[in-house]
Amino acid sequence: MSSKGFDYTALTIVIIGAINWGLIGFFRFDLVSFLFGNMTWLSRIIYAIVGLCGLYLVSIYGRITDMGNESL
Repeated sequence: MSSKGFDYTALTIVIIGAINWGLIGFFRFDLVSFLFGNMTWLSRIIYAIVGLCGLYLVSIYGRITDMGNESL
């Protein structure tokens, strides 16, 4: 998978995680727990993947700066 494809995949996963946090904050409804159980091994894996994708996307700040410096 190309870096760009991985970036979009990670971004999509983080957006889904952000929507879940919004549901928790506004409605006290945890979609992951609802679908997969409260802190089951599967829900913990999902939370871990979302967290890892968030950490990976921290690297996008450096790449955004680099993209602005490219010559046309």
